[in-house]
Parts: sequence; C-alpha cells; structure tokens
Amino acid sequence: MDDNFVMMQAFEWTTPSDGNYYTFLKDNAKNIKESGIDALWLPPMCKGTSKDDVGYGIYDLRDLGEFDQKSTVRTKYGTKDELLECIKVLHENNIKVYGDVVLNHKAGADYTEKFKAIMVDQNDRTKDVSGELEIEGWTGFEFSGRNNKYSDFKWHYYHFSGIDFDNSSKTKAVYRILGNGKYWSNEVSNENGNYDYLMNADIDHSHPDVENEIFKWIDWYLDTTRIDGIRFDALKHIDYGFIDKLSRHIMQKKQGDFYLLGEYWQNDESSMSKYLDNTDWRIDLFDVVLHFNMSKASKSNGTYDMRKIFDNTLVKQKPLNAVTFVDNHDSQPGQSLESWVDDWFKEIAYALILFRKDGYPCIFAGDYYGINSEELKNQKKSMIDNMIKVRKKFAYGNQDDYFDNQQVIGWVRRGDINSSKLVVIISIGDSAQKQMFVGEEEADEIYVDLSGHNNHEIKIDENGNGLFEVGPGQVSYWVNKKFI
Repeated sequence: MDDNFVMMQAFEWTTPSDGNYYTFLKDNAKNIKESGIDALWLPPMCKGTSKDDVGYGIYDLRDLGEFDQKSTVRTKYGTKDELLECIKVLHENNIKVYGDVVLNHKAGADYTEKFKAIMVDQNDRTKDVSGELEIEGWTGFEFSGRNNKYSDFKWHYYHFSGIDFDNSSKTKAVYRILGNGKYWSNEVSNENGNYDYLMNADIDHSHPDVENEIFKWIDWYLDTTRIDGIRFDALKHIDYGFIDKLSRHIMQKKQGDFYLLGEYWQNDESSMSKYLDNTDWRIDLFDVVLHFNMSKASKSNGTYDMRKIFDNTLVKQKPLNAVTFVDNHDSQPGQSLESWVDDWFKEIAYALILFRKDGYPCIFAGDYYGINSEELKNQKKSMIDNMIKVRKKFAYGNQDDYFDNQQVIGWVRRGDINSSKLVVIISIGDSAQKQMFVGEEEADEIYVDLSGHNNHEIKIDENGNGLFEVGPGQVSYWVNKKFI
C-alpha cells in the first residue's frame, strides 16, 4: 500500500434506497479524490432480497442490477450500467475501488425444498437437540429473471450446510442439513461451539459444485467490474481453507496490484493472527480490537487508561496487515453489532488511525457524510478532510510515543526533509500539557495547532523540546509553522 493511503467505507446502513448511490459517487469523484481519499469500499453490488436490501441479504451473485428479480431491476444503489460507469469515473480520478463480496450465505430463495436435517442448540451448534427430521427449507434458487445468462447453475439444499427456518412446521431454529459427509466446517470460529452457521441458507463451501461455481463467478465478477480489490464479508463463518484457495486463485488471476481485506469480527487479536497464518497473510483484516478499545474509551467518562488503547490490537501485533477504523455499518446505532464510538471521542479516534505510522486507515461514510437519520446527521466531513490533509502533508517518518499518563498521551512523527514534525497530544480528561522532543534542530521554531482548538503558538526550547497543549477531551496536532 502506498504511503499515507486513505480508504473510505463509502456507505452506511441507512444510505438512501433511491437507486442514486452510484450516480452520487460518480458526480463527486473529483471532490472525493481532492479530499485525499484514495480508495472506496463499495457496498455489495449483487442483487439482494429487495431494492432496499443493503446487500448482505444476497440473492443472485450474477445480477449486478441488470435483471428484473425480487421485484426490481436495480439494487439499492443503482443499475449495472450505473455501477460500471461509476467505477470508470472513479478510476479516471485515480480512486481505487474495493467491492464487498458476500459468500457466506444466500437469501430470498425462489422456492422451498424438503430434505433431512437435525436441529442443533442455538448456543452450541455442535450439540444436536433432535433426531433426524424432514424439514422444508427455502433453499431453491433458479434466478428465472436472469434466464441462465452468465451461468445456468441452480442452487439446491445440498449446496448448503444449514438453515434457520422449517417452513412446514413454521419453526425458527438452527438446522444442520444432512448429507453424505456433510457437517459444519471445522475451519471457522469456535464461538457458539461452531460458528459456521450465521444466517439464511448457509453455503457449504466443501461441496465441489459450489467451489466450481464460485471460482467461475469470481472470474466473471472481476472481469466485469474491473475493481481493484475485494472486501470479504463474514470471514469467521467461512471455511478458511476455501478462502485461502480462492484468494490464491484471485491473486494468480490478477498478477499485480490487487488488494484483499476482510471482516473477521472478533474482539481477539490472537484469533485474527491465526486467521492470517491460515490464509498465508494474503488478506488484511479490520482491527476489530482497536475499534472496541476506542468504543470503550469513549464511554468511560475519562477513566479509560489511554496508555492501553493499542493493547492486543492487530495494528500493534501485525501492523502490515491491519486496516484501522473507527466505526462501520455494523457498529452504527441500531445494528446487531452496535458498538458506536461516542461523538466527543470521534476526532481523537480518527487521530489514532490517521496520524500513526502503522495501519491502513478506513474512514466511515456515516461519520464523513453523516448517518441518514434525524438523530445522527452530525457529519464530520470538514474535520476529517482537515485531518486527511494533515496526514498527507505531515504524517511521515518514525514515531516516538509518549504513553506515560492514563488520561494524556502523545506521539511525535519525525517527518522527512520535505515536511515538519507532527506532534499529536490527546486528553480524555482536563486541559493538559506534555513535554515532547522534536529535535535540537527545531530549537526556537514555532509550532501551531492545526486542529483549530488552540490559536496560540508554542516555541521549541534550546534542547528541542516543546510543551504542547491540549484542551479537555480533545486532540491537538501541532506542526512547524514555516511548513504551513
């Protein structure tokens, strides 16, 4: 990844369902690039269960908004033609595009099928709570609206490992589908005993026909969209051996600058590191631990020990494979994984991902543009734009940490010959000062705060130290005035 690249998750859960999303991105591509954003993570492009589906209720992988299926031609975000035009314009503006790929499950089946299954314990899927049953599940996918264009593959119950509803008895429960040699994958998270099953009709990645179809699909998808990277959804629920094989296939096909990242939503660095090992370090992962640390700090009323903000994080342990983020569509209020970073802490949180040496930062459209709700419209575009500008101009060189106070931490980026040092100071308590060393060559130089929180100047002493200031519950970022 290039120095100081910035990615944006360019959608949030309540992005308007008006079909104008791709047009919005296309029309704003120039402004997005000028703001310093180098790559956009786009939402799932494939047809979901309705025109309002965010994209994770995946129906047809080969319908990018082209066919009349699920009572709509377009997806929530627009038509296939609008998608391809959007990607073309983003590329013309030197913005990379990462597509969100959902391979864990399928939803919105066209018809039910009858098959043998066993009900399992919701909290421990390795425990059976029934004998063999005949159930009726929504597992038949024929995609009649597409009429075999691009693929004539049809999905049936034997292509899935589990389902959560028996239509014949109207029972909602987790059922493991029976078949010769069929069982949950043992290469998934061990939460709930075995977390192969997440939702809807759970894809059996060990089935040879499934593997063959997905590999054919990924070739078609990459050739059709010309995207620059993939964000894999729900990795802890998918057989890592399958993902390892698929990622090898993708990188062999692309033979160049293609980026893979994934969501392994577990507040446990060791589990993520193990996943990196199992997939040969080919896929970067979102730093879920750092997100939870920031969320906890934001709700601590100033009692969180900021010296520990990077403890057990992926960016600390595996810096070359960490995508750092503040919030996302799943953590935003009202969602199943809600763990929102409180508003007062947002600028501090973005400093922790944008001004540090390690990690590939991902900003969130829900912060940047605001969330599409009356209660959460507080967009932070101007603040984040300013912070990205500071990152691009000053966040270079080695890093000296001053993590010596529970409430007040700081660090100095050493810069290079073309930029000032960057001094960052954070307080989650009262106004504070911290002496930090910027270099003897900086003696008598004047530093100013680019956050806008302090309008006075700090003079560096003869030994190269500065007594840097920060307001209560704030972050300030100081640079040499002559470089502005």
